[in-house]
Amino acid sequence: MNLTDLQSLEEYNSILEHEDAVLIYFSHEQCNVCKVLKPKIAGLLEEEFPKMKMMYADTVKKPEIAGQNNVFAVPTIICFFGGKEVFRKSRNIGIDELYGLIDRPYTMIF
Repeated sequence: MNLTDLQSLEEYNSILEHEDAVLIYFSHEQCNVCKVLKPKIAGLLEEEFPKMKMMYADTVKKPEIAGQNNVFAVPTIICFFGGKEVFRKSRNIGIDELYGLIDRPYTMIF
């Protein structure tokens, strides 16, 4: 899966406005959990939810995006459907749990 790094708050707002389903992964390079978790989540989306766009927001390099979303811990995942936040998970995130949270709204839209 092609994971896109968010470069600005404007890009973030534009993506939410134009995409039906978006998962934003908030982290930074020092997060050891993220080095294992991020590729697993990317794989889950690629296999099970191919129409969902995954974006990466570095909380150190782009703190304004994290601040806009009240993200204070990493990793944090926020899922948007139709431009609206549907759920967020921080720190302890299981792949099976994430699948269950995405599946229902995803199947309703697609």
